[in-house]
Amino acid sequence: MRGREVLMQTLVAHGVERIFGNPGTTESPLLDSLPDYPQIEYIVHLHEGVAVGAANFYAQASGKTGFANLHVAPGLGNAIGMIYSALKNNTPMVVTAGQQDTRMRLSDPVLGHDLTAIAAPVTKWSVQVERADEIGPVLQRAFKIAVEAPAGPVFVALPIDVLEQETAVPPGRAGNSFTQIQPDPQGIAAMVALLLASSSPAIVAGDDVARAAAQGTLVRLAERIGAPVWFEGLRGRNAFPTEHPSARGTLAFDARGIARQLAGNDLVLLVGGPFFEAVWYAPGSPFAAGARVLQIEHSAARLAHNFALDAGVQAAVAPALAALDAALARAATDDFDAAAKVRADALRATKEAEQAAYKARVARAWARTPASMPRVMAELRAGTPADAIVVDETITANLDLFAHFSFAGPDDYFSGRGGGIGQGLAGALGVALARPDRPVLCVSGDGSSMYSIQALWTAAHHGLGIVFVILANRQYRVLKHNIDAYRQRFDVASDKPYMHMDLASPALGFTDLARGMGVAATHVSKADDIQAAVAAAFASRKTHLVEIEIEGKR
Repeated sequence: MRGREVLMQTLVAHGVERIFGNPGTTESPLLDSLPDYPQIEYIVHLHEGVAVGAANFYAQASGKTGFANLHVAPGLGNAIGMIYSALKNNTPMVVTAGQQDTRMRLSDPVLGHDLTAIAAPVTKWSVQVERADEIGPVLQRAFKIAVEAPAGPVFVALPIDVLEQETAVPPGRAGNSFTQIQPDPQGIAAMVALLLASSSPAIVAGDDVARAAAQGTLVRLAERIGAPVWFEGLRGRNAFPTEHPSARGTLAFDARGIARQLAGNDLVLLVGGPFFEAVWYAPGSPFAAGARVLQIEHSAARLAHNFALDAGVQAAVAPALAALDAALARAATDDFDAAAKVRADALRATKEAEQAAYKARVARAWARTPASMPRVMAELRAGTPADAIVVDETITANLDLFAHFSFAGPDDYFSGRGGGIGQGLAGALGVALARPDRPVLCVSGDGSSMYSIQALWTAAHHGLGIVFVILANRQYRVLKHNIDAYRQRFDVASDKPYMHMDLASPALGFTDLARGMGVAATHVSKADDIQAAVAAAFASRKTHLVEIEIEGKR
């Protein structure tokens, strides 16, 4: 059979149901093969970055390995930022790109380049197939590497002539590997001893808790020890119910800020994440002096990567948490249980006080014009169905979003990691395709949305009933906050204006952009109209964009 048949049959064998791509000439063998494989749907994108962004979130929301197909060197280059984001999101994904005919290699053909060198820095493995005999084995290995902990993207270059070569080597076969590493009982015992001796433990929950569907066990553990549960500064999933009294919110983006948040804790348990991704340098440890540090991590490479541990266990997150919770239940004394209850009661009182303070803040900001972020999020929540999935790229409105939206399960919330912007609109495509049973709300800032605005066309083209909400403050607000932080951190005395951070001249017209791509759109300038506009958008069951004017930073 020909190489392209091996390619397609390997995808079928590995359960690939969707290819996220932007078509090009070197992808002709794949595109021409699609009619013969109706079980695989091709999701058409107008930009390679959007294709990879959609594949990233699709893999997260579906639990499957994403598959993207790009177009030669410029197309791969267009997608590098989104591949980086997938790497940071630990997304299992195979990214391919068509390559020029290998017989032209020495003549520097149009669009030709060393694709594996371009992709290598942002992937777990980067390779080019050199003959049709390699297609099946290489792709089989690519799918294997993509899902190994920590999961991440793999790149395979596919030259057009190789896809048309004959081969007797069969398609790659999906394996049946059992990778749920069980925890070492000695490690669990060491953790139990340290937890029993702690007077103020805390937990930091990473995305792997959500991926493992282990949040129920984490809730039991947090309640058993009376511990607050924190999220990483950037997270892609929801690892703990946000309404739970133990849920404390998001950690800071520098060691000093995290240290302030964890100052009262004599033990910190880190579960399933990189810990910590900082934005700013700050000297010192994120933990209080003398605090014990524990970590549960599936990947040996991430265990004790940044911190010396008092007890570290390499194991799959779900069985490790279950073993720790069960061992604590057996070992806990009456005195320990009583102390844990006191801590739990204090956490409940703290949460209630914070919620009351936030309500007062909302009341003070309620009548501001343009609408304040607290008011916008309150109205947005009121107009959104209770079972909606939220795809979040709000950045500076993030805290207000979490104050109004409640996320109970791991599939209620999706966001990007790594700090690259533009992931929201693209990612919403993948979430909607993976979860057609639930409405999808995508909330993005105006600056971020312009990095992947082409996603609107794909949503309309494939009939995805996503409601895109653009928070339009006509500026890169996060950059204004960051330049304030830069001046403070580096002792830069300045009253200069915020240079090149405003988007008001000319103003971006999102309703015009949306309609130009076949998407219905509504512009909202008054806070009183937000709820009705959003509710109507969901009621239409079609792709709809709602642009909301919000206050900015001056």
